[in-house]
Amino acid sequence: MLRRRREFSIFTLSFLDIMSCGFGAVVLLFMISKHATTQRVETPTYEYGSEVSQLQNEIAQTSAYLSEVRERLAARGGELDAASRAAQLARDALAEEQAKQRPAQGGGARDMDALRAAVLKLEADKRMQMSQPHDKSRYLRSVAGEGNREYLTGVQLGGKRILILLDTSESMLEDKMASALITRNMDDEKKRQAGKWQRALKTVDWIAAHFPQQASFQLVGFDKDVHFALPGTEQQWLPVQDITRLDAAIEAIRTRVPQRGGNSLERAFALVAQMKPRPDNVYLITDGLPTQGLELRTSGNVDGRERLRLFERARDRLPRGIPVNTILLPLDGDPAAAAAYWQLARYTQGSFLSPSKDWP
Repeated sequence: MLRRRREFSIFTLSFLDIMSCGFGAVVLLFMISKHATTQRVETPTYEYGSEVSQLQNEIAQTSAYLSEVRERLAARGGELDAASRAAQLARDALAEEQAKQRPAQGGGARDMDALRAAVLKLEADKRMQMSQPHDKSRYLRSVAGEGNREYLTGVQLGGKRILILLDTSESMLEDKMASALITRNMDDEKKRQAGKWQRALKTVDWIAAHFPQQASFQLVGFDKDVHFALPGTEQQWLPVQDITRLDAAIEAIRTRVPQRGGNSLERAFALVAQMKPRPDNVYLITDGLPTQGLELRTSGNVDGRERLRLFERARDRLPRGIPVNTILLPLDGDPAAAAAYWQLARYTQGSFLSPSKDWP
């Protein structure tokens, strides 16, 4: 009996094992291979061109200011040299007169004594002019600082209608803004005794002590709004000779407490434009560029560019022909303030001063 031949099939167990192993190897290679696309990390670049340009402009403005100061010093030196030459000429004339004198001449000694007295008077007058540039007999009030220094020699102290604008915002409490933020949370009495605020009040007192007797004045504080020191005197010019009201205005501003919310120089200069008649001399006591305009901000920080824009808007509201004498107290974090107020002094034919801590 013949045995039935077994049929051949390619799908045997061994073949399936080989195929499974091959397929598994392919799957394993696929899993361990890198599928993620390469992501390129780009480092952000910062544009410093505008900041560098701004710093270069500030350096140029400061250099121009230093050049002008050097020119003023040179002019003062020229005046002193001229006075010295005049004194020397007087001495030479005296020597020549002495050489010509004869003992027998009648009245020669008296003429020589008169000439000598004239020379001494000329020298004394010059020394008096250099040491005391302002005649203090014209003033009704007196005030002396720790060093009794005449820092405001270049400031225009005259005028018929004199306006003092005092910044009463919270930044006037301390030199550093971080310290001012701490002080503003204290009670009102400690705020009034803050060192920087006391310097501002002494500056007001010093200026008031140098009012001419025949002048009129007004004292206005400004923060986010403007406030007359003496309520009920709006749109009035108070005579300096009324010493009672002058002292009352100084005392009223001393009782004021610096307020939160920033300061609006635009509102202060708008007040100058509205006054009738307008002032002919303005003293501005502040510590930096404004942070508010006519439209008050209630939130958000104000950067340097925005503050400079607010300053330019305020300057545009100032009437022409009124000199503005700025006394800038220190405040960190506002480097553009000095250059801006110096330009304001040149624009208005006023003056700019940043006094040391021991003044007045």
